[in-house]
Amino acid sequence: MQRRAHREERDQRAKRLNRVLVCAAAVPVMLVAAGCSSDSGSGDSADKAEKAAASASASPSPTVQAAAYGKLPEPCKAFAKKTLKDLVPESKSGKEGKSDDISTRGSCSWNSLDNNGVKGSQFRWLNVSMLRFESDVTRGPADKLAREYFEKQVQEAQAVEGAKSVKTEPVTGTGDQATAVRYDLKKKEGTFKQQTIVARVENVVVTLDYNGAGLAGDKTPSGDDMLKDAKKAAKEAVAAVSDANGKGGGKAGGAPSGPASKSPSKSPSKSPSKGASDKPSKDASASPSKKPASKS
Repeated sequence: MQRRAHREERDQRAKRLNRVLVCAAAVPVMLVAAGCSSDSGSGDSADKAEKAAASASASPSPTVQAAAYGKLPEPCKAFAKKTLKDLVPESKSGKEGKSDDISTRGSCSWNSLDNNGVKGSQFRWLNVSMLRFESDVTRGPADKLAREYFEKQVQEAQAVEGAKSVKTEPVTGTGDQATAVRYDLKKKEGTFKQQTIVARVENVVVTLDYNGAGLAGDKTPSGDDMLKDAKKAAKEAVAAVSDANGKGGGKAGGAPSGPASKSPSKSPSKSPSKGASDKPSKDASASPSKKPASKS
């Protein structure tokens, strides 16, 4: 009986020990599982953070097409001597207009008065103005800005107060696009024949004004002849822009570029690319397309 009781007691102790061992073994398994679960969560968070950072760094910076032309020619040297002799025969030299930045805007004008004594005199006035645009990430590519300004110049030429018999026609073979606006403007000195040609080549807009009148009883010049001369001069001015930037177009880039840098030609107070006045220099803005010059 004692051996039986002893055996039963031993079996009971063995069962209790077995339960303790089983529980002890279960605790590390639970800890390991908990540890794995914790590591997995940390890994997911890290992966998400890395992906977010990679996505942010991969986002491209705003870009804009680079301007084709980076400079302008000297406006008073835009025409051949023969051209000036034909258009303004009595002019001695051109008068360069004021400019706060010659790389983005420039102008030059010539006056000619051919005095025929008692028969009167022939007056001619020629002005050329050039405006170059820079690409800007906010406003857009340079050629787009030039196209907008081109349209604006044409519209202004068509809307001159007091203009009579206004005619508009396209001009071929002059830059990327060109338009001629012609009209008569009667003043007390006589009837002025006005020819305005607006041309665009890449990111540069050239505006040429040419007018003439017969003064003191001299006959009024032929508008057709003056338009022919104006077209020739406009073509030379556009060629001068291309030549100033190198033969074959002289493109300064053409490939997409990063945010526009703040170069001297793009100063907010100077460059047309930053929203400053899109008008030519002060002297050019007073061209005869708005108010013909009178006898001096």
